[in-house]
Amino acid sequence: MSVLKGLVLSAPAFLLIAAEPVSTIAVPLGLQPIVWPKNNPYTPEKAELGRLLYFDKRLSADDTVSCASCHVPQHAFAEPSTVSTGIRSQQGVRNSPAILNRAYSVAQFWDGRAATLEEQVKEPIANPIEMGNTQEACAAKLKNLAGYRELFAKAFGTEEVTFDRAAMAIATFVRTLLSGNSPYDRFVAGDKKALTAAEVRGMRIFFNKAKCDKCHEGANFTANSYKNIGVGMDKPNPDLGRYAVTKDPKDWGAFKTPTLREVASTAPYMHDGSLKTLDDVVEFYDKGGNWNKNLDHDIKPLKLTRDEKADLVAFLRALSGEGWQTVKKPESFPQ
Repeated sequence: MSVLKGLVLSAPAFLLIAAEPVSTIAVPLGLQPIVWPKNNPYTPEKAELGRLLYFDKRLSADDTVSCASCHVPQHAFAEPSTVSTGIRSQQGVRNSPAILNRAYSVAQFWDGRAATLEEQVKEPIANPIEMGNTQEACAAKLKNLAGYRELFAKAFGTEEVTFDRAAMAIATFVRTLLSGNSPYDRFVAGDKKALTAAEVRGMRIFFNKAKCDKCHEGANFTANSYKNIGVGMDKPNPDLGRYAVTKDPKDWGAFKTPTLREVASTAPYMHDGSLKTLDDVVEFYDKGGNWNKNLDHDIKPLKLTRDEKADLVAFLRALSGEGWQTVKKPESFPQ
């Protein structure tokens, strides 16, 4: 623990990927070095291939949807609408979360059903209502493009184009999407002018009164755990979240705790996109979530004043940082 003027801060907690603990790219202030998977180490050639694939709509069955269609760069690589829209304008059932700082987590998706980022990348491409392709058709399409064969050779040593390799490249690119060096990070590092008075008050509410860091802990503001806070549980047929994966009763209605980095840019919020603003989110927590049979024991009414709510929102906005804004859509794609 470290104490900052009476403010108790949890030490950074990460679920790291077992590999070499040395980052091969610079990380912004406030973040730890990236730990790259042993079976998918970083190279700039692989990351660049992944960037091209991430933005390339040809990975979808009808060339209309890319990874960036749902994880939108201008919105901190999150979904700016309630739920995602796939090929043929099909609607998904969940909001696509921000993929920033995914290098610091293993299990992916709101329900944690993908054990690695490489596995997560594969699902939307093959999902019939998202990108609607098959692994075989996607690989064949890329294999027929000489430009991609050349890039696969640079990234992997041979021109062999496989769906697994494509997923590895995209995962490598996604691990480079980082957010740090926020006003909060600079304040913690010693710049006492980095936060406004309202943001400092909001920080104290976050850590001390509301105790938001019980779930949103560490440098990435998430424990990577699953919690039932009651979102959607008042519907006739609620999304059961993690329970659908594990069948464990304690996971009924529980969803993965997202990072709060760049939260000001990633509206709407929650797995169903049901909360439109940060003010809505604070009001939801202030009332104690939605009661249900498995509501997490830490979710209780906060009884914040109007000014305290405003200060808490101000602090959340101070978690907006740097590291991802320079990533641009390619001007052209391999042919």
